[in-house]
Parts: sequence; C-alpha cells; structure tokens
Amino acid sequence: MQEDLLTTVMNLGSPSVLVAGDFMLDIYIYGDALRISPEAPVPVLKVTGTEYRCGGAGLVAADLAALGAIPYCLGVIGDEADRNGTILRSQLADAGADTTALLPAAGRETITKQRVVGLAQHRHPQQLIRIDQELAEPFSDEQYARLLQLYKSVLSKVDIVCLQDYNKGLLSPALCREMIRLAAKAGKRLLVDPCLTSDYSKYVGATVITPNRKEASQAVGFEIKDTKAAAEAADQLLAQCRLDAVVITLDKEGAYLQSTDGGQLVPTKPRSVYDVTGAGDMVLATLTAALAAGYDYQTAVQLANVTGGMEVEKFGSATITVEEIINEISGKVLATDGLLSRLTWHRRQDKTIVFTNGCFDVVHRGHIEYLKFCKGQGDIVVVGLNSDNSVRTIKGPERPINNEHDRAAVLAALEAVDYITVFDEPTPLDLIKKVKPDVLVKGEDWAEKGVVGREFVESHGGKVVLAPLVEGKSSTATIQKMNSLTKSP
Repeated sequence: MQEDLLTTVMNLGSPSVLVAGDFMLDIYIYGDALRISPEAPVPVLKVTGTEYRCGGAGLVAADLAALGAIPYCLGVIGDEADRNGTILRSQLADAGADTTALLPAAGRETITKQRVVGLAQHRHPQQLIRIDQELAEPFSDEQYARLLQLYKSVLSKVDIVCLQDYNKGLLSPALCREMIRLAAKAGKRLLVDPCLTSDYSKYVGATVITPNRKEASQAVGFEIKDTKAAAEAADQLLAQCRLDAVVITLDKEGAYLQSTDGGQLVPTKPRSVYDVTGAGDMVLATLTAALAAGYDYQTAVQLANVTGGMEVEKFGSATITVEEIINEISGKVLATDGLLSRLTWHRRQDKTIVFTNGCFDVVHRGHIEYLKFCKGQGDIVVVGLNSDNSVRTIKGPERPINNEHDRAAVLAALEAVDYITVFDEPTPLDLIKKVKPDVLVKGEDWAEKGVVGREFVESHGGKVVLAPLVEGKSSTATIQKMNSLTKSP
C-alpha cells in the first residue's frame, strides 16, 4: 500500500479547485506565561509574537495549494477598510490561491478566530483562550446573487468543487443547492464538509460529504460508537442525500467509506494528537486533490488518513506539503532505485539536489554543522552512507562502531537530511553518477585530496562546494578519547 500511496502523492498534479465557503483568518498571539496576575487568578502573558494563518475555507485552499493544486476562492470577507480581510487575502495569495472571487462586504468584518497561546520557557505552546469575531447572519439577496454569478464564472475554469460549511451564513440552503445543481450540470464532482446540523437536505445531490463522527451522529440521530454504527450512518446518508460516497472520519480509528460499490473501514496509524484544529479541512483538501487526479475513493481516503493524521500532530491550523507526505509514507532511508524515482519527482518541482557522503559513525557536533551547511546549499539533501563493508575497507576491521542501520536511523532523525541511501563501494562515484546532484558538498579537508565526483558533477553543470569544519571534532578523535578513558585506571 505504501508504494501505491507514494505513486498517488507524486502524481497529484495541479488540478484547479473551486473552494467555496466560510473564509476565516486565524490569529495566534504568542507570549511567555511569566506569573499569575495579582488582579485575578489568571496568567500574565508577555507577548512575544503574532502569527496569521488561513482558517475555515481559507485553510482548505491553503491545504490544496500545499498539495500542488490551484485553488479558486469563493466567499466573503471584510471590505478594504477591514485589516483582517486584507491580511487573509494576502495570506491566500501568498499560498498560491486565486482570490478574485472573494467578495468584500461593506459593514461585515472578516471572521476571525484569535487564539492566545502561552509558552513555557519559550516553547510548549498551550492555548489559553480563543476569541471569535464573527457575524453569522444570512447575506442579502443581492450578495447571494453576486456570489452565484461569481460561482458560475469560476466553475468553467476548474476541475472539481469543494464546499467548506461552517454555518456562518454563506452556504445558505438555496445557494448550496444551486451550487450542487450547477456543478452536476457541468459534470464537475462536488465535495462537502458539512456543518454541525441535523438537516442535510441542502447537500442532496453532492458527490461526497465528509462529516466527522460528531457531525454524522447529529445528522442521523444516533451516536456513532463503533464501526457497525458508522456503517449504518453512512448508508443512511448515502441514500438520503443521493450521494456517490460518504466519508465519516472516526478519529484514531480512521475513516468509514461508503460508496455505491459498498462500505469499508479504512484504518489509520495511531497518532500522538497535539491539536485537532484543521484536521477536517485537511481531509477535505486531500480527498479533493486525489479525486481530481483520477484516483478511486479507497486510495483517496487512505491518503486523507495520512494527511489528517499528520495535521493533528502539528500545532494550530497547519498545511501539509507533498514532501512531508512522501517522507511520512516511506521514511528517509531508501534503496537507490527508490531514491532516484523520488529525485525525478523533486526535479519536476524545480528543486535543487545536494549530495554528500560519509561514514557518519559516531555523530558529533561537526557532523550536525556540516549537514546544516549542506541544507543551505539547496532544497533536497541526499546523504550517501558508507555500508559496514565499505567502512571496514576504508577504516579497518574495528570500524564502524555503529552498524549501517543505526547510523542511517540517526541521520534520518536530523531535519537537515532529506534522504539516505547506503552504498557498498569504497567511493561514492557510481552513486554520484546515478544521483546527478546539482551541488556536491565535501569538507574543506578534501581540497588537496581531490573531491571524488567533481569532474562528473561539473561536466553536467553542477558545482562542488567545500564546507568549513568544526575544529577538533571527528569520529576518530571521539573514539580515541573513549578508548583512552576505558584504559585509564
């Protein structure tokens, strides 16, 4: 399944997606919780920074952009005098979304969710309070007419549609039904992440709905406690709303998929949940991108399980990139053939490939600084790791201290390293010829010895960079010191 999902991720392409719904701005105010106020039993927060992120349907758009899609945003924000609306539009544009169909509404402020986040010793963020600023009243007939006009103009440009409904007034029953009708008439699939309501009548005729456990329970009138109940709920919603598929997300259990072909629980891997904010948006975005790329429901749900799980391990409303998904699915340690396939994909994204190699036997500060230097030379850092046999050939029968699996695992834990592949030869020349890096990095101590692979890399338009070394730091010196300590009385 992992290889199938890797193929899926690397072939999502760049579908055009119409994202309609309640656009919001998430504001995070960070501060150090220094003491308890003498005025009341509450923490005193010394503000250290403010961060703005896309929220609601805006997060769906940002998630889609991170997956490589081209989102077209349709919704309402505050007018030019509304600073938060200006910030949200800018955030969406920076993410790669088209915001021309975001309608400014006079006298209506952009919906914001402001979170005050306390930090203990500058880390360990903990949300203290959330302050919502919103007006969820219905819009005027003129505004709905304008939204529908914009919807029609954008619909012809996109491959698929998704509606993110937070019940903030935009997706009224009449507008929602008309959007669904027009999408069906145009032959475009339409996905809905529904709001918390017992009445799903406005979603009738959509292609897919993606309620969570709580939302689905309210819609069907009974609590979904297990897979059997999820199956009953999904079957009921499928029939009631005349859908092609229902995806009920079930937290740590995964998701229940019910389609016209039958139903099944699609399990997920257990996660350490940090923050559930944005998980539903991530699932909707992933399903939309995968279906737009032509994948079936089961594959789309499997991938959505992965991205939704990754999202809840992050703090706040966070996006997940294709590169992060690839590393999550396969890890960083790859055989050469798998590595080359991955690098082909990265090159299609115009990424700069950096290569270095070494034994990395007893990792020390010098190695860490060296690999950080490598990361600064490009986008993707590939480490060619000498196998145990190769290390013995170079350094003698007593080395390596740590076997190749342990050494690879340590390197994989470093943020600066993207991929590791083990090679068995004494030199990395054959591997360098296969990788064809844009940048080859070696330590400055190789200046006189001659960098293996220099001629090949430079002949293909690449460059060789010599990295500065941290004085007095080496695996050999570390091992010698350890040996001297064991021999001391």
